Amino acid sequence: MTSTTPAPYDLVALADDHLAAARKAEHGRSAELLIKEDPLLRQSVIALTEGSNLEEHNAPPAATLQVLRGQVRLTAVSGDVTLTQGQLHPVPQERHGLLALTDAAVLLTAVTA
Repeated sequence: MTSTTPAPYDLVALADDHLAAARKAEHGRSAELLIKEDPLLRQSVIALTEGSNLEEHNAPPAATLQVLRGQVRLTAVSGDVTLTQGQLHPVPQERHGLLALTDAAVLLTAVTA
């Protein structure tokens, strides 16, 4: 009998790999969609070099941001939040952006419907 359970993701290795790719990328970013459970759940690793950002964008119905490496600032009209490695924070239900205060990698978990 064959198992259909996927192998677990090594978030430490993924963070390191994407940070290395972001450092080589012209725009200072690297990302990968890890989990796509239709129709609701998305999980992505996003790496940004220091000073790189994700421009302001709309929020999904629900989302969290977990910092795997470094330090980021989640920006929003309701107020900015600085997050460091190991911290988890809900993404505000408004337009928001993300700025890397140091080379950083995050795990974004989003509910899309």
